[in-house]
Amino acid sequence: MKMKKIFTPFENIGKNSRLLIILSWVILVAVFWFVSSMGERHLFPSPEQVGRGFRELYNEGLMVHVGSSLWLCLKAILIAITISLTITYLSTIPVVMPVARAISKLRYLPLTGITFYLAIIISNARTMQVWVLVVFMSTYLTTSLLSMVSSIEQEEFDHARSLQCNRWEVLWEVVIKGRMDHVIEVIRQNLAIVWMMLVTVESILVAAGGLGFLIKNSDKFMNHGRIIALQIVILFVGLSIDFILDYLRKAFFRYSKI
Repeated sequence: MKMKKIFTPFENIGKNSRLLIILSWVILVAVFWFVSSMGERHLFPSPEQVGRGFRELYNEGLMVHVGSSLWLCLKAILIAITISLTITYLSTIPVVMPVARAISKLRYLPLTGITFYLAIIISNARTMQVWVLVVFMSTYLTTSLLSMVSSIEQEEFDHARSLQCNRWEVLWEVVIKGRMDHVIEVIRQNLAIVWMMLVTVESILVAAGGLGFLIKNSDKFMNHGRIIALQIVILFVGLSIDFILDYLRKAFFRYSKI
């Protein structure tokens, strides 16, 4: 492998070269972590502290809290997907389009404001956690789905009409069925935002548990080893969800151009 190639834009490299580059970056990050954890005043906790944090978390029921977070996330996602898909598909009707665009603009609302108004309506804290995530995800998901619909080529609609499809059949064949692979990809991308915000939302109700409770509790006692360990767990679970959704999309839509 010529060194010049790996620093050249749009250069195609082999699989072995790609693995070597990834390994080099992993080693570089490991060295940086080791150096940053040395001395009296260090940026990161040592690998030993992180390992001890993993053991403590596991003994305190880490898997139960992971399950609680996943269940909360799943409920919010299913509701948000149902709302966003319904609004997006109906946005092809002129009278509904302003509503869809208005919901899309709500993504600029701060999380604190959403929590304040939901607290007035909803008394149950666990239910409020779900709906905070639902509102948060629905705005971003609707925005992405509206962009997906607007990017459909006019030729596809014309082709459906040439097959004597009525307006509702065009909606079903071109937008709903024809873009199902894009929908899964949009959900996969927006799910990362929700998973990132999960810890913040879970701090609303500490008694319900979850990864947010563990991080808040660890931060309270300044246990940096546990905090880094939890960050690694959150990252690993998030990447696992991302991998599963990407695998399912490729498995069910083998001829997708995404």
